This record gives sequence, C-alpha cells and structure tokens, in this order.
Amino acid sequence: MKTQIVNRKDKEKYTEKSPLPATILYKTIIGGVVLAFATRKTVSKVSSIYMNSKSSVKRIDKFIKKNKINMDDYPKREYLSFNDFFTRKILKNKRPFSKKQNDLISVADSKLLVYEINDKTEMIIKNKKYTLKELLRDKNLAGEYKGGLCLVFRLTVDDYHRYSFVDDGNVIKSKKINGILHTVGPIAFRRYKVFKENQREYSVLNTKNFGKVIQMEVGALMVGKIVNYNIEKFHRGDEKGYFLFGGSTVVLIFKKDIVEIDEDILKNSSVGIETKVKLGETIGKKK
Repeated sequence: MKTQIVNRKDKEKYTEKSPLPATILYKTIIGGVVLAFATRKTVSKVSSIYMNSKSSVKRIDKFIKKNKINMDDYPKREYLSFNDFFTRKILKNKRPFSKKQNDLISVADSKLLVYEINDKTEMIIKNKKYTLKELLRDKNLAGEYKGGLCLVFRLTVDDYHRYSFVDDGNVIKSKKINGILHTVGPIAFRRYKVFKENQREYSVLNTKNFGKVIQMEVGALMVGKIVNYNIEKFHRGDEKGYFLFGGSTVVLIFKKDIVEIDEDILKNSSVGIETKVKLGETIGKKK
C-alpha cells in the first residue's frame, strides 16, 4: 500500500510505502493470526518495557540513519533508552509558531489531511466512513460539529512525537477510550476503522479564537501509552503531551464556519494526498 505526500516546504511529492511487516500483518492469513496477538495490550506493554530499557539504546543510531532524522534540531545528549530518545524535546527555536490570533497552527510534525463533516456528523477517512458519535462515544457532543472540519495529523516514526495546543484557552473535559492498537499506516485503513477501534484520548477545549475545539490523540501498534499532561489552562503552542514509540495521530475537530484551511492543503486533501507540515506552521485562518 502506498500513500502520496507533498513536502510543503519544497513542493516535492513523494510516496510512502507500508513497511514489509505491516504488509504481512494486514494482507496475509498468517499475518492476521499474528496481528490478533500483536494488538493485545500485554504485547504492547512488553514492547514498552524493552523500549524503556538500557539495552534498547543500541537501536538509536540505526534508527536515525534509516529515517534521516536531523539531530541538529535537538540538544546533544546521551539517551538512557530508546523511548528516552523517541520522546526527546526539540530546541525551542526549531519550531516557531505564529502568535497572530487569526492564524491556525499545526499542532504536530505530521502528514495532514482535512475532511468535511456532513450534517449527519459523518466523514470519509481513507475510504472508511466514520461518525463523530463512534469516535467520541458522545452523541450530543458529536451533534455540535455538523458541517465542521476534521483535521487528521498522522505522525510517522521520523516525526517529532510531541504535540501542542492550537490556541489559548482551557480544558472543558477529557475522556479516555480503551481500544486495541492498530498501526495508523495506510495499509491498516484498508481493513479497519482505525480511529474507531484504537485506544484514544480526547479533550474538549474552550479556545480564545476558534471556539469549542476537540483535540484527540490516537494510539497505534506497539505504542504503550499516550502521555497527556494534567493541564486546565493553556496558551497557543504549549505542549499538550507526547506519544511513546510508534506511529500515532492527532485529530482536531472544528465547528462549522470557524476555520478556513490553506488552499494547497485543501487541494491535496481533495485527492487523498497528505501534506507534510511542521509543529507551529500556519495551516489556515479563522473565518
């Protein structure tokens, strides 16, 4: 399975292939048996123990080279484990963000797709139909976002795995939903309603410039934990939390006629092409 991505910085288009292990897991009978075992939480916990161990440090250099990670963006230091490396903090000046009230910023380094939410609170994500009621498990809350927009920020292993708040504001409520852990790679979307099935957490945010916004974090295969801070009040660009090892996703949901997404991102999304964006980058405006 391939997915097309446009690097917004240089306008170059490239193709991301699903890794061979994921292809085997999701497209073969034997893989299906392995997948049933791999998506159990106990397996994810065992993996988490290893990723937090000192012995996992030996994976770091190879990982950096394979994924072409620019380590000039990060402080020079020794890491105690692979997860210590994976959750590293970036140098502050490497992810600047606009402080203009009308600017909508990206909440993560990611590959971004934008979807419309229809009047039945349904949307098509990677050829799968989702309802907000399924995602949120809250019919009344879902109903508030008829005709709105859903922004899906898909993080891959080469991305910075910390994410931020989109604006100034306060948390109205938060909810954790237990699930199983599928990869958030393109191949998984073909077989499963990943966002509906995966472990996820979401916060309902009262924001200064964009009204009532939902921010959701979705776990993925071999990710043992989504780490969100216990924050009540926040400012634009403040760190909201981070993911442990694996690909992961952040979802932003806006009400109708609140934001206007940049034309290049909308054009790419309309034909299923993801746009590569950086944390803090301006991706739209307040309507």
